[in-house]
Amino acid sequence: MELPAVSLKAIILVHWLLTVWGCMNHILPASYAWGNFSVLAVGIWAIVQRDSLDAIAMFLTGLLLTVLTDIIHISVFYPTHDHLGDTTRFSVGMAIFSLLLKPLACYLVYRMYRERGGEYTFNIDLESLSGSHFAHNGVTSAGQDRSTYEPIDQSEAPPQWPPPGKAAQPPY
Repeated sequence: MELPAVSLKAIILVHWLLTVWGCMNHILPASYAWGNFSVLAVGIWAIVQRDSLDAIAMFLTGLLLTVLTDIIHISVFYPTHDHLGDTTRFSVGMAIFSLLLKPLACYLVYRMYRERGGEYTFNIDLESLSGSHFAHNGVTSAGQDRSTYEPIDQSEAPPQWPPPGKAAQPPY
């Protein structure tokens, strides 16, 4: 099943709205707001520069990091008393909803990263390590196959100076 194409603008708008609603009450600290809004600012940079791999990669990395920080913020600062006001429940609920949507947003942003030409490669040369357990079991590398790689920055043969048939001129 293929997911529909989702705009980066829609992802940022949804997370901006959920972050604003999550910050309505002073239950979560200022670091929650700073972390999420700064990642959304990087997302705006990714919208403005449509061809930039750095912008979309930094936005994806920021989203992944805010998943971790949101878990920490919500778990540490969640109110412990039973009598929560409606605003507090709504605010924390929107922060949790934003956290639940972030893995889907990360997947969609990763697809956009791939569409812009980015690729994820994970290459480990374990054969060079002597006595490696993985090298003996046949697991040597993962990632892109580079067996058909041709360098294009080198010419066929460097020019010889002076040409072999011509004698060199004496220095002046």
